[in-house]
Amino acid sequence: MEDIRILTAGDSSLLIEFGHEINPEINRKIKSMVELMKEQHIEGVLDVIPAFCSLLINYDPRVTSYAEITRRIKKLLKVETSAGSEKKKVYEIPVCYGGKYGPDLAFIAEHAGMSEEEVIALHSSKDYLIYMLGFLPGFCYLGGLDECLHTPRLATPRIKIDAGSVGIGGSQTGIYPMDSPGGWQLMGMTPVKTYDPERETPILFEAGDYIRFVPVDEDEYLRIKEQVARGEYECTIREGEV
Repeated sequence: MEDIRILTAGDSSLLIEFGHEINPEINRKIKSMVELMKEQHIEGVLDVIPAFCSLLINYDPRVTSYAEITRRIKKLLKVETSAGSEKKKVYEIPVCYGGKYGPDLAFIAEHAGMSEEEVIALHSSKDYLIYMLGFLPGFCYLGGLDECLHTPRLATPRIKIDAGSVGIGGSQTGIYPMDSPGGWQLMGMTPVKTYDPERETPILFEAGDYIRFVPVDEDEYLRIKEQVARGEYECTIREGEV
């Protein structure tokens, strides 16, 4: 706990800093603290928002005080490293790579000095940790992209990128959850709606979960897209060891 700091963040929020390095161990501490906060149901706490190295806690100052929240958090921090599960939840996300679904795949492959097939195989070969959600509802910041695939962003961002587009921006990869401008290099597309405001739980996953990209051909992509439109598709979710 000696490296953890609790800071004020306005008149109704506080920030817990777990360090300054983006790594899975710090993320596990943050995830563990989120789980503890949910279990405790601390009166006055409105929301807990995880980031790469910190956790923002919003509270109602009419119900509780900064001093009381801080006191409760310090107690939880003494046990948070042993809390939570050592299992990880992995969402398998189907992706149709290249062609009209991934117009920048050729550039990514050229920049990496690899074939398009090698890029696809490497990109889909690991589970990516979701460090945080932000920028857009359901936009996941993933860790673990192989350095070979680090690719600079577009010099001129696109005005519109379609929802479901999978891309690379610098050292990160991710999925655009809705239509939006963007500057990432697009390598594929998923038919899965990672954000759906009509769904009971609009955002498909949470910070601390994992994503595995699964290559599919165009026929499979279109079949899954039809299932998604009918509300019949569910992602495969598997558990694994952290």
